[in-house]
Amino acid sequence: MDGNRILITCPKGLAPYLGRELTAMGLPIIEETAAGIATSGDLNDTMALNLTLRTAHRVLWLLRSFEARDPEELYNELSGIEWESYIDEDEYLSVHSSVDTPTINNPLFANVKCKDAIVDRIKLKRGKRPDSGPDMTGAVVFLYWRDEKCSVYLDTSGEPLARRGYRKIPLKAPMQETLAAGVIAATGWDGRTNLVNPMCGSGTIAIEAALIALNRAPGILRSNFGFMHIKGYDETGWEELRTKTKAAAHKTLDAKIIATDNNPAAIQAARNNAATAGVEHLIEFDVCDFSDTRMPEGGIVILNPEYGERLGRVSQLENIYKEIGDFFKQKCKGHTGYVFTGNPDLAKKIGLRAKRRTVFFNSNIECRLLEYELYEGSRGKKEQM
Repeated sequence: MDGNRILITCPKGLAPYLGRELTAMGLPIIEETAAGIATSGDLNDTMALNLTLRTAHRVLWLLRSFEARDPEELYNELSGIEWESYIDEDEYLSVHSSVDTPTINNPLFANVKCKDAIVDRIKLKRGKRPDSGPDMTGAVVFLYWRDEKCSVYLDTSGEPLARRGYRKIPLKAPMQETLAAGVIAATGWDGRTNLVNPMCGSGTIAIEAALIALNRAPGILRSNFGFMHIKGYDETGWEELRTKTKAAAHKTLDAKIIATDNNPAAIQAARNNAATAGVEHLIEFDVCDFSDTRMPEGGIVILNPEYGERLGRVSQLENIYKEIGDFFKQKCKGHTGYVFTGNPDLAKKIGLRAKRRTVFFNSNIECRLLEYELYEGSRGKKEQM
């Protein structure tokens, strides 16, 4: 696929799963970092990426790379880009950045210099400057500046892709949609076996699982992306892509998805979010303690308990983790169990040996997805973290 370099960012730890998605789409992987993958393509190619990628955060289309030693050099280099070819003078513009250079103490100053260069150029060429501000609802530009190296991109996503549009009621400390999709990908679950999600909270894991099993594009609910505000936006091509993507989705599931929580408000929120996503009828919701969750035969069970970083006290959670181990041993034989946690000491209280430990990051918290093979016989050993 020829064209400009496209940088697709993702939460730290999700790059391997993002790479799988790109490979499945037949796209080249030019470079992989801890929090992103580079490929290539034109602006129309970014539409499919924004619509279908589950573990991506943003899709950034490179305009130019250059060197700048100070803000004035940055301004001059950016002024040389034909912004009037990409952004209409009546458009709304926002700039965000990642800046680490000794000549700037406040990254917001870099944003202002970048914005000024863009709107000054457009006013010079078109006689009017675009409105600008922090909202990413119009044309969005991303500036990357490390030491003297700069790259400037059109952010074709606008709002982060984790904002699918279905989570109207998030509750406390919810798992981000992209992270939930990555966790499910790490289990290898493909929708052909049952998936049980006790402690479901606002339902993100169960909803993402349903979208995966249905082959439904995660961006299908969104009505606004950054690429829609770039000159030359192919609206007809976008509608055709949406229609084709919808036609490729399944209508029913081959297995059960069960989500439970002991908080009635959480289950109501999860139901509402699932209804917005169009999958409420495909998920079996129940209000109960996680240990009372009805387990179908075979499949996987995923729990995302509190782990004391943002919610609850660690000492109060120790017994919950012990009860998770009891739940696995007593009710989940024949399943594969998963616990997502950011606290290795609490994880030891589960009392089972993890077969696999996959590293993820929930914001800046290093976490583990622990995998347990729950045999019919007793094979419990103390967890070794």
